[in-house]
Amino acid sequence: METMSDPIGAGAPPSLAIVVPCYNEQEVLSDSAQELLTVVAGLVEAGRIHVRSRIYFVDDGSRDATWPMLEQLALRNPRIVAVALSRNRGHQNALYAGLSQTSEDMVVSIDADLQDGPENIAAMIDAFVAGNEVVFGVRTERDTDTWFKRMTAEGYYRVMQRLGVDLVFNHADFRLMSRRAVDTLLEYPETNLFLRGMVRELGFRSTTVSYARRPRLAGESKYPLRRMLSLAWRGVTAYSIAPLRAITLLGLLAGTVSLVLIAWVLVVKMFSGSAVPGWASIMVPVLFIGSVQLLCLGVIGEYLGKIYEEVKRRPRYHLREVVARQAVESESSRSDRSMARRCLVRLPEEM
Repeated sequence: METMSDPIGAGAPPSLAIVVPCYNEQEVLSDSAQELLTVVAGLVEAGRIHVRSRIYFVDDGSRDATWPMLEQLALRNPRIVAVALSRNRGHQNALYAGLSQTSEDMVVSIDADLQDGPENIAAMIDAFVAGNEVVFGVRTERDTDTWFKRMTAEGYYRVMQRLGVDLVFNHADFRLMSRRAVDTLLEYPETNLFLRGMVRELGFRSTTVSYARRPRLAGESKYPLRRMLSLAWRGVTAYSIAPLRAITLLGLLAGTVSLVLIAWVLVVKMFSGSAVPGWASIMVPVLFIGSVQLLCLGVIGEYLGKIYEEVKRRPRYHLREVVARQAVESESSRSDRSMARRCLVRLPEEM
């Protein structure tokens, strides 16, 4: 009978890692873990993946009972690995931390609410076996989203495409990546992560798997409007200089409008006696040019802030603890990428 310690030999099916970033997910965690375990067990039984496949739950500094629940899940099931960040670092950093802990042949990332549907992983594996190294999950329906979220999300993808950012339309972070694709992604040094754009930039052979998004099991979305806008702006500033070019065009437009206003002020001054002395020549240029300058400084400041964060070269995150029934060969044990990985690894015999 196969065990989790069975080595992967020639002709064996590929191993699978599922990375699940979690933030205050106590309402859905038990059901999500059970469903993912069922999916993995079914794929193992069907001979689609190796028995040494695992599920990596990454706690992104949750304030509820998420981490205690993950600890218990990891200690009870050898297929579950619980990873805790030292503090909340955001969804993209938590996902990156999970990717860095894997060593399996295929890595699937999925949100803890499972709205993207783990039953679609089988189709992703088919695409991987067919020779694709990246398989993007693409939502065909967003009926579970509100009208506002659906319209803003689809509008965001269209705006990003017009700005020249290479994104897969209606794809979030549900994807399968090969070992080579994951290792290549981990070589990217930037602090401001926008994985949807970074994965597309890898250039490996890719395809898509379409699916209808499911309703959320329980709890509420951890991506409110504020966080969605933050991620959207991060994507724009990380992968496009179009806003800076827009400043140049805005400057030309402002100069043109200013010339027109100057001409109008001169005409009124010379051919009309109704002009209030000094009003137009002072207020119009001051208000117009002042607003343009503030807008331009804001956009430039955003890019300067990104540069400031990058040149500091601070770690994206720190691991606080990793709990697993068996030792995990992580990216940090294979190579040093100048990232802080100091953490407490607990195995059953150490408990």
